[in-house]
Amino acid sequence: MSAPYKAPGAGKEEAVEQRVHRIRITLTSKNVANLEKVCADLIRGAKEKRLKVKGPVRMPTKTLKLTVRKSPCGEGTNTFDRFELRIHKRLIDLHSPADVVKQITSISIEPGVEVEVTIVDA
Repeated sequence: MSAPYKAPGAGKEEAVEQRVHRIRITLTSKNVANLEKVCADLIRGAKEKRLKVKGPVRMPTKTLKLTVRKSPCGEGTNTFDRFELRIHKRLIDLHSPADVVKQITSISIEPGVEVEVTIVDA
C-alpha cells in the first residue's frame, strides 16, 4: 500500500501556528503582595497547560528617594521629610506557542501591577 498523496507545504501552516516561542513576562509593581499573587496565578496557569516555566526571578528593588523641606516658606529650623518609593520587578520565562500565552495572561491582574509580554523566537 502506498501512503495517501500529500500536497507539498500542506503541513507547514500548522507547524507555523504551533511554533514554540520563548516568552518573557515582566511584572512591575509598588505593592509586593499584589505582585506575588499575579506571579503565582501566571505560573499556576502555565503549569496547568504543561508549559516549561522559569521564574519568578526577583530583580533588585529600585528605591526612589526624595528629600524635601518641611517648611513652605524657607524660614525656621531646617527640618526635612524623606519620602521613598520602592518598585519591585519579577521576570517569568515561558516556552510555548503564542496563542497559549493569550489564554494564560487573560487572568485577572491586581490593580497597580504592570504586565509586559515580550515574544522572542527560540
